[in-house]
Amino acid sequence: MTLFLGLGIVGLVVLALSLVLDGVLEGLFDGALEGLFDGWLSLPVIAGFVSMLGFGGALALGLTGLGGAGAAGVGVLAGLGVAWLTWKSSRSLMRDQTAVTARSGDLVGTAGSVVTAIPADGYGEVLLHLAGQPVKYAARSAGPVARGAEVWVESALSATSVEVRPVQR
Repeated sequence: MTLFLGLGIVGLVVLALSLVLDGVLEGLFDGALEGLFDGWLSLPVIAGFVSMLGFGGALALGLTGLGGAGAAGVGVLAGLGVAWLTWKSSRSLMRDQTAVTARSGDLVGTAGSVVTAIPADGYGEVLLHLAGQPVKYAARSAGPVARGAEVWVESALSATSVEVRPVQR
């Protein structure tokens, strides 16, 4: 039973090291096994297998009348199950995609309102909604636009300024 508990503890230590040494095991082979194991040869998967082999074997040995070989078989099956779950979980997390980052160019054609009046020869401020969030931008227009007027964005001049035109109703 000591051997099985030792394997379980070693697996937990390898799992803790995998948090610090992420990707090192894959890098040791320098791409020679690229795509061969498709993520199976990673520290979290190996750690999950070894840890469950040890703890599963120790449980089987302590709770049943199986000998060492039978307990090792139970541990291997449990280890394979945990390795598969770890592999599936890590693949799922690696494929997790975030939404596309909004850019100022995405504002073209959107409506907003003037917060600070826009003079004919300078900049004012408009309140626009970018990715659902209200954002204040510096704005210029071909002609003067009063505070509170509704405007359309014609172009993005920079990351913080736009060119607008008043909405004609």
